[in-house]
Order: sequence, then C-alpha cells, then structure tokens
Amino acid sequence: MSRSALVGNIAAMLDDAGFLVSDRCALRPKSFDLAARRGEDLVLLKILGNIDALDAETGAELRRLGEYLSATPMVIGLRTRDEDLNPGVVYFRHGVPVFHPDTAFDLFVEAVPPLIYAAPGGLYVSIDGDLLADEREERGWSLGRLASELGVSRRTVSKYEDGMNASIDVAIQLEELFNKPFSNPVSVLDGTDEIREADPTPEDPAVDPDDEHVLTVLTRAGFEVHPTVRSPFKAVSEDSDSRERNVLTGHSTFTKTAEKRAKLMSSIGSVTQTRSVYFTKEQSKHESVDGTAIVSCEELAAIDDPDRIRELIRERAAEPDR
Repeated sequence: MSRSALVGNIAAMLDDAGFLVSDRCALRPKSFDLAARRGEDLVLLKILGNIDALDAETGAELRRLGEYLSATPMVIGLRTRDEDLNPGVVYFRHGVPVFHPDTAFDLFVEAVPPLIYAAPGGLYVSIDGDLLADEREERGWSLGRLASELGVSRRTVSKYEDGMNASIDVAIQLEELFNKPFSNPVSVLDGTDEIREADPTPEDPAVDPDDEHVLTVLTRAGFEVHPTVRSPFKAVSEDSDSRERNVLTGHSTFTKTAEKRAKLMSSIGSVTQTRSVYFTKEQSKHESVDGTAIVSCEELAAIDDPDRIRELIRERAAEPDR
C-alpha cells in the first residue's frame, strides 16, 4: 500500500469514528500528516509505511507540538526495516508512541486500547499490582509460592505488586494461574506516560532569522512564541490572556504556495481550536484566506498598541469550528 493510500485510509477511519479531521498536510515541511479531534482528544498523526523514516528532529517537533497544542503525537505505520509491526502493540520512536493501523482501528473505532508495549528486551504489559496482591492473598499464597509458580524471585513478585511492569510471558502465566487478566491498558491518548521513559519535551528550536522580526513583535504583544522547523506554520504563539486562543503563525512572501499554506493552517486550526495568522512580506489584497488572517509586515510595523495586534488577528481570523 502506498503512503498516500494509507493516509487516506486513516483519515477515513477517523472520520467514521467521529473525529473532526484536518486536511492532509501535503506541503513541506510537515512533521505530521493529519490533526484530528474528538471531544477533548486531540491527536497529531504522522503516517508512515516504514516507521524508521521518523528521524529524531521530526520526533522532537511532534513532541513539542503536543505540548504547545495540548495534543497527543502519534505515528501509525506498517513496519520497520526488519519486521512488520504487531497489531495490539505500542512501539516508540524518539519518545513518540507508534502502532499499526489495526491497533488504531481498535483504539479509535472499537474503543479497545492496546495492552502490550515494546521496550528493549521484548514485549511488556502494565500489571495491576493491587489486584495481583489481592488475588494472591485470597488464595493464601505467599510471595514465595507465587514466585515459584512463575519461576522468578520473591523480590520480583513484590515489585510486580508495587507496580513494576512485566514481560508478556509473565502476564500470560498470571492469567493462566488465576484465570483472569492483570494487564492495564496502555493509555495511548494520554501519551502513554505510565510506561514511556522519554526525555523532557525538547527545547524550542532557534528562530529562523528571516522570521525573527515578526516573532519579536508578537512576543512584545504578549504572546509566548514557539518556533517550529518542520510544520506547516512557522510558530505556535500562545496568548498570555488565558481567555484567548493560541495562534498558528505563518510568514513569507504571499505566493500561491503561501495561499495554500494559509488554507491548510485554517483547516488545522479548526481542529486544534486555534486561530491562524499569516504575515506577508508585502501588502496583500486579502484580509483572510479561509479563516486565516492575512496581515502584512508593513501593517504590523505600524501598530504601536500590543492589544491592537490581538484585535486585528481576531477580526480577520474566522472562529474555528467546534
């Protein structure tokens, strides 16, 4: 299956599952392919045939965007260079959860989260330690008795009951011994924080010198500006006024490609519930494109009142869909 077809299939699946799905990010650079929201769940999806194509820089960008937009970054793919991905298993690349399209279907359509995750050394599950302790004590088994049944040390069983994760083989043994599962689902939509051993969110990248003057003006206007390097927009600007929405921010000469980018930003903004603004290097006949505010750098330079910058963006940017 081509990557384009895979992206189309995932978009259709999310739509059927009740998600609001953005237009596909077909313009480069693109750290993600789709944004999708259902209720409070917002996901940024990178869709790949071979997940090894996800490099460290793109993984870092996805994680930063997840932080800026209160979203969960994910990668959906079919295989690595060496093997196919197993359905029902969560993998990780550069701190981003990765899974097979069948796992995505189970999660988004059937509301069945995965139970297994891959980590160095094999496949693992998160054990419900309190339930295990209760079941062991109800049978009158000591830690040593259960350790003997599992072929592990008494100390290891104690760690399972304290919340240490277990190999899939141990999880199967426990289920057979007690005739019930002890595995907790992997909270993919919460970023898999219960099992993920990722570094803190990567720091913001350096500002492109070509964009510095625009982003500086936004900073002076009270926005906390987060530059991007591989996204369809140049920055995510967080408004210091908590009542206002964040702003996806673009900047370039207003070409046909820039117009397409502004339309894409509007589509993404309708999903992420942000406004979008595109700063142009020359005066434009447009005041907005599909809900993305168009503001020339000349207009921006002429505004002394920081609040007026917010007002101008608000006036020209259509309200995002709910």
